[in-house]
Amino acid sequence: MSESQRRGGVSERSGRTPRMVPGDGMAHDVVTMGRVSVDLYPLQVGVPLDEVESFGKYLGGSPTNVAVAAARYGHRTAVITRTGADPFGRFVHRALGEYGVDDRFVTDVPGLPTPLAFCEMFPPDHFPLYFYRYPKAPDLEIYPNELDLDAIGKARIFWATVTGLAREPSHEATLDALAAQPGTTVLDLDWRPMFWESPEQARARVGKALEHATVAVGNLEECGVAVGEREPRAAARALLDRGVSMAIVKQGPRGVLAATPDTMVEVPPTPVKVVNGLGAGDAFGGAVCHGLLLGWDLERIVAFASAAGAIVASRLSCADAMPTSAEVEAMLAGEPTTGDIENTEKKAIR
Repeated sequence: MSESQRRGGVSERSGRTPRMVPGDGMAHDVVTMGRVSVDLYPLQVGVPLDEVESFGKYLGGSPTNVAVAAARYGHRTAVITRTGADPFGRFVHRALGEYGVDDRFVTDVPGLPTPLAFCEMFPPDHFPLYFYRYPKAPDLEIYPNELDLDAIGKARIFWATVTGLAREPSHEATLDALAAQPGTTVLDLDWRPMFWESPEQARARVGKALEHATVAVGNLEECGVAVGEREPRAAARALLDRGVSMAIVKQGPRGVLAATPDTMVEVPPTPVKVVNGLGAGDAFGGAVCHGLLLGWDLERIVAFASAAGAIVASRLSCADAMPTSAEVEAMLAGEPTTGDIENTEKKAIR
């Protein structure tokens, strides 16, 4: 990757001018850790995957997308992950640079391919995902002794996901990284059953991670796995009882419930014509980081994050689709936003 790609320049993919990423010695606002992939999304909506004729190629992986989303709001972000030593790995580095995300903590693993993720698109609520992370995803090969614990500790927010707990050495590394951050640590409950031996194994490991988290974010199924509660208020209380200071429970069509020890709020869903529901949660996460960094109250954080997620759900891609602050504020004000399948720039492969 060229220096211009790392530090700035106009994005060839989106036409946007990305933010400057931090130079050496500068603390990040947000550091995320975990999954990365290249997402291949059908350009034909409502068509089974075996009949799709062309795909769009995008940067993917939940914590990677969260870093992109937070960067879109002007924050200094970085992601800790690993790719294959292959062309898709080079694509990941290039895309991160274009989005203004620091890639200094992204290294390759010779012999393991960069993960791919395919999906089928049947709006408004059916988007099956197919992960190609074999024989093992390189982002699960993050070793504790390779972490820059000083950079993690200096970041204003550290974001980790439950998927990173599924295998060693990533499990130990994720716990070490969470423990190294003395401030705000967010644990995305991110339950993907295909990565685990059993829900019981996941619950035990999530319990250890929650000991180091100040914020937990998850949907009802994820809360069920993490703390054994699927009723929203009970789930929020269970997460608070595990020691977090903020619990955010996503309820799908019922909106979002969020709680601190002193406050509980519910925000209704933001209505939108869904094109691709994937990535909406990552936009939500990046927006939560934005609100935390700006010191917003709980209700404002959740309302902003819900609107950000709705915008991405109305667009085809994930990372490419992350909104600006102005777009989210426009959505909250009831103004139209651009970005359905016709307005999303696509790179087709056949």
